[in-house]
Amino acid sequence: MIKPTLSTLSIDISDHIAHVALNRPDKANSINSDMWDELEVCFNWLDAEPEVRVIILSGEGKHFCAGIDLAMFGELVNTEISDLARRSEMFRQKILTLQGNLTAIEQCRKPVLAAIHYTCIGGGIDMISCCDMRYCSADAYFSIKEIDIGMTADVGTLQRLPYIIGDGQMRELAYTGRTVTADEALSLGLVNHVYQDREAMLAGVNEMAKTIASKSPLAIRGTKAMLLYSRDHSVQDSLNYMATWNAGMLSMSDVHATAQATAKGDTVSYDD
Repeated sequence: MIKPTLSTLSIDISDHIAHVALNRPDKANSINSDMWDELEVCFNWLDAEPEVRVIILSGEGKHFCAGIDLAMFGELVNTEISDLARRSEMFRQKILTLQGNLTAIEQCRKPVLAAIHYTCIGGGIDMISCCDMRYCSADAYFSIKEIDIGMTADVGTLQRLPYIIGDGQMRELAYTGRTVTADEALSLGLVNHVYQDREAMLAGVNEMAKTIASKSPLAIRGTKAMLLYSRDHSVQDSLNYMATWNAGMLSMSDVHATAQATAKGDTVSYDD
């Protein structure tokens, strides 16, 4: 196993669980140009790495993620291009690239569990919206901060968050940029559980990841694929896709192994 060389992220793998940490603690894990690119490289690699079944995404240092690094704004628009239409097209392509960087998290076939402590604002919300589940410490707070700097959130929050929390609540947060505490995040359904502190959260999320990693990897990957497909398609289309998926990728060897182990009270060892 050869892990990618990354300057803004760290990757540790044990017991089929990949621990990915945002690793710019001196900059509150704000997302600079390198981190945007490396998120896509990282999650594409994890998607293809057979040893990995579940991923935990956390942040090093005091903050989870303070959003986009403000130094990036000067890099987004090429002022050397004089024609407004051409400059606008280039800016649009840059936004699409940033969207793709985060979409790699969502499209990774393995479940991604976000472990959030203290600050999660702006681009941090875009990031955790791409994850399968979200957990936080009691000191965590959340804000769709883009509105407070005079811009529309443009890399995924407005598209994904309505499927995670209610549409009305999401609109309120997007229009006001107000801060959401950990307890309110739990009541909104933004997070699955609130832990006392970062250490307890990481321990709890790791236990959840172990449970998921103990299941059939193929069945877990199929479940994630069906959930994402169903979000974006009609019920009938999703049922049809489900039937087609299981017709081709239901592993009877996994089913039989599970049934036999359950009857004997044993654990199952699945192929990756």
